[in-house]
Amino acid sequence: MTETFYHVMRRQGITRRSFLKFCSLTASALGLGPAMVPRIAEAMETKPRIPVLWLHGLECTCCSESFIRSAHPLAKDVVLSMISLDYDDTIMAAAGHQAEAIVEETIERYDGNFILAVEGNPPLNQEGMSCIIAGRPFLDQLHHAANHCKAIISWGSCASWGCVQAARPNPTRATPVHKVPGIADKPIIKVPGCPPIAEVMTAVITYILTFEKFPELDRQGRPKMFYSQRIHDKCYRRPHFDAGQFVESWDDESARKGYCLYKMGCKGPTTYNACSTVRWNGGLSFPIQAGHPCIGCSEDGFWDKGSFYQHVTDTHQFGVEANADKVGVAAAGIVGAAAAAHAAVTAIKTAQKRGDREQ
Repeated sequence: MTETFYHVMRRQGITRRSFLKFCSLTASALGLGPAMVPRIAEAMETKPRIPVLWLHGLECTCCSESFIRSAHPLAKDVVLSMISLDYDDTIMAAAGHQAEAIVEETIERYDGNFILAVEGNPPLNQEGMSCIIAGRPFLDQLHHAANHCKAIISWGSCASWGCVQAARPNPTRATPVHKVPGIADKPIIKVPGCPPIAEVMTAVITYILTFEKFPELDRQGRPKMFYSQRIHDKCYRRPHFDAGQFVESWDDESARKGYCLYKMGCKGPTTYNACSTVRWNGGLSFPIQAGHPCIGCSEDGFWDKGSFYQHVTDTHQFGVEANADKVGVAAAGIVGAAAAAHAAVTAIKTAQKRGDREQ
């Protein structure tokens, strides 16, 4: 019988008080209210840890690098306590034949009951020979594990959409997990981003453990709790966008004032992710806060959508009658008209006062 999360924490010397604090922080990370803390605690106390196989295909390992930097909850708590991470060739101690044997042992022991986490994607051309794992194509390993898993988590944009490996002309025919023939009948949850936010990754796992189901997904298969709003909607620079205040060139006066980066190519108005709310590095910052426009890395095909610094010209603001290219001019016109109107009213009042004195 696999240990529960609570048993592992107690064995590590964690107090009951600290355990409940952890549950409270986890609820906050998931966007849940205080009433859900007891339910999370119950799940941690009574449900066995989820067996997970974490496979790597064509990728740069940035998803794993992001994951191990999670602060709420800590990655070590996820890996060592919340789930039974039986295989991950990036962080596991075993290697070679010993490591590969674990894949077969896990599939045999938890057939139909383990989560398959996939980072990266398989190339389909040349029978998958562009990505070899333990002497055989990753495509074969993926098929084998997917045929016996309970569900699949596609970590990052490589597994979710294809990313740079699948960019034109895509000579290896790198293919996102949900489009690989033979595994489309498995439930798949996509957690895109290059890489995804660490706390988003750990929160998805926590949700599955707590409620024994996937979080509600949007029509593209992404968790709504993190991908239901555009970065633009909650960006702290949004008021500058609405006011028509844009950075026009790198390091100009507007950039120093923190104006909107839309005209520098920011894809925040067309990108769905939690970057502007959850942020990165324990909530410290995110690209736009660091002065660089969003490149839309969590959206399908972002690599093939032209220059990262060429902005979309049909982003509407002030209703549907104006876009962001015109809003600056419109705002200036409004200010000018208001100033003219104010001057006219002032002149009329001055004339009236002068007439009153003369009478």
